[in-house]
Amino acid sequence: MLGRKKRTNTLRRALALALLLVFTFTVLALRVLSLQVLDFARYQKKVFDQLTTESRVSASRGKILDSAGRVLATERTVYQVCLYPSLVARADDAAALKEKMMAGLPPLLSGVDSAAIATHLSHTRELSRTVAKRLDEATARAVLAFIREEGLADYLSVEAVSDRYYPYGSLAAQVIGFTGSDGQGLYGLELQYDTLLAGKAGAYITARDAAGNRLPNRYESLIPAVDGATVETTLDAYIQAVLEEQLEATMIESGAENRVCGIVMNVKTGAVLAMATTPTFDLNDPFTLNEYAAAELAAMGLAEGSDEYKAAKTALLLESWSNKAATEIYMPGSTFKAITCSAVLEEGAVTNLNEGFFCSGALNVADRCIHCHKKGGHGSLTFTEGLQNSCNPVMMTIAARIGTDCFYNYVRDFGLLEKTGVDLPGEGNSIFHAPSNFTGLDLATASFGQNFKVSVLQMITAISAIANDGKLLSPYLVERVTAESGEVLYQHETTVKRQVVSEKTADTICEILAGGVAGEGGAKNAYVAGYRVAAKTGTSEKIGDDRTARIGSCVGFAPADDPEIAVIIVVDEPTDGSRYGSVVAAPYVASVFEAALPYLGVEAVYTADEAALATVTVPDLIGMPTAEANKILGLAGFTVNLQGEGAVVTAQSPTAGSTLQKSSATITLGTGEEAPLLRAVPSLVGMTASAANKLLTDMGFNIRLSGAKDYAKTDKTVVGQSPAAGTMLPVAGVVTVQFPYDEAKD
Repeated sequence: MLGRKKRTNTLRRALALALLLVFTFTVLALRVLSLQVLDFARYQKKVFDQLTTESRVSASRGKILDSAGRVLATERTVYQVCLYPSLVARADDAAALKEKMMAGLPPLLSGVDSAAIATHLSHTRELSRTVAKRLDEATARAVLAFIREEGLADYLSVEAVSDRYYPYGSLAAQVIGFTGSDGQGLYGLELQYDTLLAGKAGAYITARDAAGNRLPNRYESLIPAVDGATVETTLDAYIQAVLEEQLEATMIESGAENRVCGIVMNVKTGAVLAMATTPTFDLNDPFTLNEYAAAELAAMGLAEGSDEYKAAKTALLLESWSNKAATEIYMPGSTFKAITCSAVLEEGAVTNLNEGFFCSGALNVADRCIHCHKKGGHGSLTFTEGLQNSCNPVMMTIAARIGTDCFYNYVRDFGLLEKTGVDLPGEGNSIFHAPSNFTGLDLATASFGQNFKVSVLQMITAISAIANDGKLLSPYLVERVTAESGEVLYQHETTVKRQVVSEKTADTICEILAGGVAGEGGAKNAYVAGYRVAAKTGTSEKIGDDRTARIGSCVGFAPADDPEIAVIIVVDEPTDGSRYGSVVAAPYVASVFEAALPYLGVEAVYTADEAALATVTVPDLIGMPTAEANKILGLAGFTVNLQGEGAVVTAQSPTAGSTLQKSSATITLGTGEEAPLLRAVPSLVGMTASAANKLLTDMGFNIRLSGAKDYAKTDKTVVGQSPAAGTMLPVAGVVTVQFPYDEAKD
């Protein structure tokens, strides 16, 4: 009995031990399975990390080019100076080292004084401190020489680093954007295409033994970096510069309180040739306020360094970085009337362009009396004249014929209820009435562009659809992205979103708008001799604290019979003189067309009257044989004055690229070592056009007339000149005189 019980206990213990062994081996087997299969990669990496060190190999950020291949953004090598506070603190002669650095570095490093060096040295627990960044090679060499002479190689270093560089400075700043200190895109195209531009970093991997010693070269490997792709944009640096010049001019002359912006677009493709906001900023120094913002900050009277000061500066920086043309929205005003008339014609609500209307100066809609901009009214006028003279009652009358639902559909079809889809970050979208709440009263005010908001980009895109035979396209800024290997990673393809109106309707609106520019319409200040320009101006109210604030704008395209480009300029809150778009925007739109169309190869066709006022661009003659230059100028119709008896042209006046009136174009060529003759520009303001012309001609200057197209016939009074009176200008230099524009209200 006892023996059987003893055997039973033994069997139980053996079974328990067997189960324990089975369980243990099962756990071990599962663990081995986990290590060898499930977590193999993770543990392999841990072992690898313990046996190797990895150094990052940076990729070079890709270039951004304009449509002609000009480099807008690239990489350059700059230098930075670093010191090692912890090593200095542990040195036997620490005090002497500090004195050498505090005395020797400030004269070599602009903006770095002895106090700054002392502050860096005080961080004795830090291995490295960067003293100066973005130094040129000459400065770097000077610092290296100082380090060698003073024996500071263990405590100071000069490092070469890659830096983002923008060769054109502020050109297209809000569009291109910039990068941060880590090289990552922060704004504009730099942000939109950051992944493609950044490339892929590589690595240099070195094996080490258990003691941390580096193993022979055969245990080293290099994973090469893949440099960033090249982004080819639709921007044209020349047209961009022209647009920015005109925005700067109207901002100064109109006293715009809330910046100005503009866009130039190819109407047949949607390619954005230029987009700008003024004031702008320097892409190579984006965290420094422009002169306007700096003056505004100074006027606030805030203590520098205070929280309020920092907040105000940040707000001003953000405003200067903002791409107003794409991100902000505004009430388009009378420029929208081209959309209204397109919809009405397409629906057949007006079949006769000479249909008569009557404007008494106001129209009653529902319980409101809505006024025309012309208080006394336009009287009797046709449909065509209603658009050209920007008559609000005519717009309200014809919009009522198609009704709210139909009108709403056209607003949508012209792309004004959705983002354009442009390849830029932060695009703004319109604010329009909800379909269910769109009343007859809303229809009346919307017909002439009030009480809703669109972006400047949406507006020029919609107008470009009219210029493009009624076809709506998507605007874009990047034509192609190419890898370093040459592989095309992206290629834009133009596609038509939809046919908004028929080609016939579009052609009719083009002719009406062109007639308004060539005749007595509100957009006549967009006139350009030799080109048929179709344009519409607008002056809209701003809904906000200041109900008297206005936005003046003008949008147009040319040539009207076969449009190539569209231009829009929007002036936000003009304060000096007129606030009408016909005055603060239309003349500057004309100037953009005047410069851009010949550049794009669109040949001017002058009427007999225009031929006398035609302008000509001065060629570059420096370095050319005198006889050859004289012959070329003679054939081109220039009058030539030679100074000196040399065989080669050494100087010329006006300079290459200057524009002057063709009928009286004179060029002085210097062919010797003597300096060109200088004369003081006379004061012309207040004189008549004919008197100013005679005075300048008698003094040997060239004249360039800028103003309303009828200035020659009516002998208008000069209201401005450039250069200013008293400026010393070479003989034959160009003096531009400005004339007042008619107050063609919109």
